[in-house]
Amino acid sequence: MKKQICFIHGGSAFSSYDAYIKYLKTTPVREPYYTETKKRWKETLFTEFGDSHDVLYPSMPNSNNACYEEWKIWFERYFEHLTGDIILIGHSQGGFFLAKYLSENTPKIHIIGLYLVAAPFSGEGLGDEDGGDFNFDTSKLENMTKQCDKIYVLHSKDDPIVPVSHGTSYKKVLPAVKYMEFEDRGHFLQETFIELIESIKNLT
Repeated sequence: MKKQICFIHGGSAFSSYDAYIKYLKTTPVREPYYTETKKRWKETLFTEFGDSHDVLYPSMPNSNNACYEEWKIWFERYFEHLTGDIILIGHSQGGFFLAKYLSENTPKIHIIGLYLVAAPFSGEGLGDEDGGDFNFDTSKLENMTKQCDKIYVLHSKDDPIVPVSHGTSYKKVLPAVKYMEFEDRGHFLQETFIELIESIKNLT
């Protein structure tokens, strides 16, 4: 049976509907004209590991105004596909989701590695997009460590969306995690992520 890699993408979450409406009215819009889609590092997971691993990319619901309960239901719908030793990767809101979910739940899957990439630790310092109901009791994070063979937290000092203090907060609360801090990766939207790929190769 192949090992598996499951990537949970980011999104936006708000504590109030008014904050979401403000976001819709003020956030810059992308040009509506067709351009070739810029590749992101998440696609390289399949390029690098598709032959040796099953690589899953669940599309989480309502990512512009995410609700934790909806994400939880949808994530658990995929459990029938999570059948082997698995590596979970959560980027931004996806990492926030995995941290909360694994702190509050004990799924019957063998997690050989958990990667939290630019993941919020709380709603602090995020502005109106404050994580909404993805916020959780961080004192329960110890439950997450019991379910994962290894945990990696990756953050960049110049992240304009989730301040690096969120990454160091994970490190402070969970001193056993492998903390990888970068100088100039922003919110990790680049085409390649060599360090992550190499880490996964070493893990498997």
